[in-house]
Amino acid sequence: MSRRFVHRVALPRVPGGLTRHARHATTVRSLVSAKRSMKRAAMRDCGRRCVYCGTCLDLDSATLDHVYPISKGGPHVLGNLVAACGPCNQLKGDMLPFEFFARYPWAGSNFVRYARAVHRALKRGAKRAVSLACAA
Repeated sequence: MSRRFVHRVALPRVPGGLTRHARHATTVRSLVSAKRSMKRAAMRDCGRRCVYCGTCLDLDSATLDHVYPISKGGPHVLGNLVAACGPCNQLKGDMLPFEFFARYPWAGSNFVRYARAVHRALKRGAKRAVSLACAA
């Protein structure tokens, strides 16, 4: 009589004793908590207002907007993140800041007023685009 061997698949374990699935869940939780903390920081830096239209936001209705879009090479850092409402974030899309502020000067003037923690060059560009749009 021959013996049949049952092959058991062992999940890989890490030194802490977690399986691959548990590591993935831990990584996802840490990424979600990092995004939530970045959103809170952006809300605090923008005075809990949309930086484009100036409406009051709560944590659930606010979205994070990259002033200089990631699709155009912008970084994912707090100096490039602002709080925006959903309609304004969709309106901006992946436009560069000077394109958006030249097309919508009201958004540029609100941006200068409410975006306190963004990079100085972005604020200077917003002021320049608003002044050029108003002069035209």
